Amino acid sequence: MALNSRITVDGLFVGQVRQLAGDSRSSAIAKTPASGRCQLLRDGLVGDAQADRRVHGGAGKALHQYPAEHYARLAAMFPEAQHLCPGGLGENLSTRGMTEENVCIGDEFRIGTARIQVSQPRTPCWKVDTRTACEGVALYIGEHGLAGWYFRVLEEGELKAGETLEHVERPADAVSLAEFWRVIRTQRPPIDALCRLAYASGLDEQWAAKLLQRVEWLRNNVHGAPA
Repeated sequence: MALNSRITVDGLFVGQVRQLAGDSRSSAIAKTPASGRCQLLRDGLVGDAQADRRVHGGAGKALHQYPAEHYARLAAMFPEAQHLCPGGLGENLSTRGMTEENVCIGDEFRIGTARIQVSQPRTPCWKVDTRTACEGVALYIGEHGLAGWYFRVLEEGELKAGETLEHVERPADAVSLAEFWRVIRTQRPPIDALCRLAYASGLDEQWAAKLLQRVEWLRNNVHGAPA
């Protein structure tokens, strides 16, 4: 699927840490539309917070984008789930026309006065089920690669809803997020496929390290094991 070079950002969302409904734990997954222009720094949007900085936020996960198209699919699969609408699953950017099929690791975009780069897929966690009040949503998202993606910030700047997300560069060795999910979901993927992911331009270092660890395990326990 081709990627349009100019996509409108339909929604820009920020949130603060608060206790989740029906749960004693806290999260910033509940976000609200940002009013006016927002400043984007290396670690994320001013006014946006994360409850656990070990797994959310920071330079490698500064901004989360989620395709609005996915919500219809999720709602059809889980009609009882709550908050299946743009902004509902903790994303900062909501768009239509960009999905895992046409977005690649390392893709660079301009929005407002900022420049950002796709760094990694999002990995859904337990908070998705708690947020939607529906068990199984996070598992379904992970199994079908419908989690959206994170950006790193190459140039800080300001942005707002309604502005254009302009695609400005794609690496020559680009790996789509859909391909990324297909490979990592395979029980024993080919080593060359894993290496292609691990060495993809722009991939977050922690992801690259995990993939190379899996390569080493496969070499030692599967491909290099005696017949």
